[in-house]
Amino acid sequence: METPTSPTRKSSSSSTAPTRPPTVKFARRTSSGRIVSLSRDDDIDLGLSGEFPIGGGSGGAGMTNPNDYINYTVLMPPTPDNQPAEAAAPPSAAAKAAAAEKQKAAKAGRMSVMKSSKSMLVRTQTGDFDHNRWLFETKGTYGYGNAFWPSDGVGGGGGGYDEDGLSMADFMDKPWKPLTRKVKIPAAVLSPYRLLVGVRLLALFLFLSWRVRNPNRDAMWLWGMSIVCEIWFAFSWILDQLPKLNPINRATDLSALRDKFERPSPSNPSARSDLPGIDVFVSTADPDKEPPLVTANTILSIMASQYPVEKLACYISDDGGALLTFEAMAEAVAFAEVWVPFCRKHEIEPRNPDSYFAVKGDPTKNKKRPDFVKDRRWIKREYDEFKVRINGLPDAIRRRSDAFNAREEMKERKLARDRNGGADPAEPVKFDKATWMADGTHWPGTWLASAPDHAKGDHAAVLQVMSKVPEADPVYGGGPDEDKILDFSDIDVRLPIFVYVSREKRRGYDHNKKAGAMNALVRASAILSNGPFILNFDCDHYIYNSLAMREGMCFMMDRGGDRICFIQFPQRFEGIDPSDRYANHNTVFFDGNMRALDGLQGPVYVGTGCLFRRFALYGFNPPRATEYSGFFGQNKSPAPQIPVGPDPEESETQPLNMHPDLDLPRKFGNSTMFTDSIAVAEFQGRPLADHPSVKNGRPPGALLVPRLPLDAPTVAEAVAVISCWYEDKTEWGLRIGWIYGSVTEDVVTGYRMHNRGWRSVYCITRRDAFRGTAPINLTDRLHQVLRWATGSVEIFFSRNNALLASPRLKFLQRVAYLNVGIYPFTSLFLIVYCFLPALSLFSGHFIVQTLNVTFLIYLLLITITLTLLSLLEVKWSGIGLEEWWRNEQFWVIGGTSAHLAAVVQGLLKVVAGIEISFTLTSKSTAEDEDDVYADLYLVKWTSLFIPPLTIIMVNLIAVAVGMSRTLYSEIPQWSKLIGGAFFSFWVLAHMYPFAKGLMGRRGKTPTIIWVWSGLLAITVSLLWITISPPSDGPEVSGGNIQV
Repeated sequence: METPTSPTRKSSSSSTAPTRPPTVKFARRTSSGRIVSLSRDDDIDLGLSGEFPIGGGSGGAGMTNPNDYINYTVLMPPTPDNQPAEAAAPPSAAAKAAAAEKQKAAKAGRMSVMKSSKSMLVRTQTGDFDHNRWLFETKGTYGYGNAFWPSDGVGGGGGGYDEDGLSMADFMDKPWKPLTRKVKIPAAVLSPYRLLVGVRLLALFLFLSWRVRNPNRDAMWLWGMSIVCEIWFAFSWILDQLPKLNPINRATDLSALRDKFERPSPSNPSARSDLPGIDVFVSTADPDKEPPLVTANTILSIMASQYPVEKLACYISDDGGALLTFEAMAEAVAFAEVWVPFCRKHEIEPRNPDSYFAVKGDPTKNKKRPDFVKDRRWIKREYDEFKVRINGLPDAIRRRSDAFNAREEMKERKLARDRNGGADPAEPVKFDKATWMADGTHWPGTWLASAPDHAKGDHAAVLQVMSKVPEADPVYGGGPDEDKILDFSDIDVRLPIFVYVSREKRRGYDHNKKAGAMNALVRASAILSNGPFILNFDCDHYIYNSLAMREGMCFMMDRGGDRICFIQFPQRFEGIDPSDRYANHNTVFFDGNMRALDGLQGPVYVGTGCLFRRFALYGFNPPRATEYSGFFGQNKSPAPQIPVGPDPEESETQPLNMHPDLDLPRKFGNSTMFTDSIAVAEFQGRPLADHPSVKNGRPPGALLVPRLPLDAPTVAEAVAVISCWYEDKTEWGLRIGWIYGSVTEDVVTGYRMHNRGWRSVYCITRRDAFRGTAPINLTDRLHQVLRWATGSVEIFFSRNNALLASPRLKFLQRVAYLNVGIYPFTSLFLIVYCFLPALSLFSGHFIVQTLNVTFLIYLLLITITLTLLSLLEVKWSGIGLEEWWRNEQFWVIGGTSAHLAAVVQGLLKVVAGIEISFTLTSKSTAEDEDDVYADLYLVKWTSLFIPPLTIIMVNLIAVAVGMSRTLYSEIPQWSKLIGGAFFSFWVLAHMYPFAKGLMGRRGKTPTIIWVWSGLLAITVSLLWITISPPSDGPEVSGGNIQV
């Protein structure tokens, strides 16, 4: 007997008729009993044609003539994809009874078979059990679970509920998921990397030991300088390398964040966002060096971010108090009313309009709305008009002020004439030429023509709420028929609150530069919005990834997030020349060092693109911390809680062994409204207590209360806390907020938080979170590096030195911070080492007695291990070899110029008390629109050029002198020439970008460069002849030519 799966069935007839090709017909039985064919042939009633028995007996007895038909029909069970479109007939009473019996059996944990005749349970032709037919007739299912859930429930309850009230939703509830996870570096990369670090450390120890035991007796001075420099380089390499032993990557889950905070739930039935608020700070100081259009684009990118509108607030700090910046921000808010809904409607990326319209490629890619092209064309025209208005603001303000001042001058002349009896006064009328706002009132900030109370460093406080507090629920825009060009009928058109702030400045007060401006924003924002998190930007950095805030919030809201003080994002730059001549991208630091620090206690704070916890910024300790003891910090123990006590300056019971950074802040100022906001910010910044592993959490739904509108007393209090006298007799800048006393206030502020036991996280997103600009001009780049290095020297000579850190700082984290303060001092040894090859060639000696095999083997081993370490570091960090080489080149250039000047300036400040002042780095773009890299070729002389220029000229002259001496010597010392020339070319290879930058666009060096080079070369040559005059030996007279 054929099995049911046989494709054919042979006929038992002995007829001599020709055999027909066997076929298989697929059919299904409807609820009315009719069999419908599912083959490609037309539907036929198989029951009426007699090809299949409908109610026959077993076997083939029901067939009229089984020999006439060799085909059989395969019955398929009814499934959702093969059901007829028309509604099925209602089931009979018997079917209902059978279904109830089946469900009752399923509740008992077994599946019963419907009591039916055998003809309904077997194939009519084979007698085998027909599972498909049985599944249909008994109305059996796949059971119940997350793959399939019966619509009538498990226990007979309707609507998908069983007798116990359980439904599919109860099974489909998503389990608790973490918002972030660590992605470890593969062991195949990290293990060899750590091994090579140990091998190179051993090789350096053996090499330095050999160097110390084998001095060069012929040139002890040369040997002494070289061995001191090499020992320092080894120490510096250890400080830089040890924190890199544990790099990690991190990943976030944005869908889990959305499910936890923005989905309907019993605690949040309206599905409002339960995320905490974020206050975004943008700082600017001079509209001449920081164009208002750049700042306006940054503001637009922030306001269009994909973060709940009612939870977002944007603040700009104009430390120059310029009316130009004020009116540019007003124009930006007006343009945001159409730009922000446009971005939400079409999911625009990036949301900086200038960057978006400059993107090369097809703008319609992945755009689905049919009106996108029309909307984009209109918004592009609006943006062009917006740019024209911004660019015309300086002239408009000047013309307006001149007109109002002319009117005021006429009034003053009339009054003077009236006082003089109708005659013109002998002296000209004197009055202050004010800067006027568009409403005909004086601008309270800085005037174009400086006047008392209206000059830079001397003006009143200005606080203007330009965009009101948004509604709690979405507000949808109108359609094109409602006097709207764009259709925003299904788009939320709300804008985040936007506030312009210019703190008060008066003569005689130390305003503490950028740190003071940021602290003023912290206080003002605490009064107005009090977001528990703060994200700060420079004016030239904008949001490139509109989901970046959510990525950062994943870390803050995850378990253990209450111990995180800030999330640092990497800095990415635009407008850099393709070759990155001066290592402006700085990828070795941002993708290498910072990623490695993330595996310790966290990355350092680098000034912009950082998401802070407001409570940590106030100087409080974390809810839980760890103390490390032992020489290498190998012993860990929970840190004790610091009780709130009296002022340590007024108390005699203060423990002498407690680190001063661990004491709690007390002096916040005399604003009661501000001090009341501290506890609120701390509570709102806690993660969600939705899992037993979440400590110090808050209940779900606690942040659903709408934000109250701002009233006059609140705004007046915000103005009061940004006055110049508010910080008197407080701890602002000492323990609270951004820390004062250093030009690199960012590093010091982050160090203080780590010193209290807080942790930080490095968040690298798949799409760059933020982007900004960097100076591509050599002079501007060196001045930028000079400011960073000077701040590091200040840190080294202050109480913020990592040697004085608290026990809550990890050992390797302490090493990293120690390297931050020490690295500029490497310039003292680097500049000496760069002159050593030239001194070797001038003197005819080398740093070793001879180039023997031992020296060369050690040198080769150190070089090979360094190369392999670099390759593995490139592997786990993702940087390119060219980027690594550019970083090495600029390390030498900056080390011999800016770092050296920073050490000198730092020593002058410590010893003589001479304050250091820096000019603001220009953020303006190149004036040559035909060449975006025109600024790269601009040569602006600075004294920082002198040391590297001297190194280049001296090494070139030394190579020429060494070759001449060797060629014309009776006994040539080729080994010494090769050693000195090799290291000279090593120095010159690192200096190549510097020399190329001096050549300008067309390879023409400015005359002043040649003048300085000649003077330096002549000076060094005369100095060397004075120190080591030539002898009258045979080497000198051997060059005489006898005729």
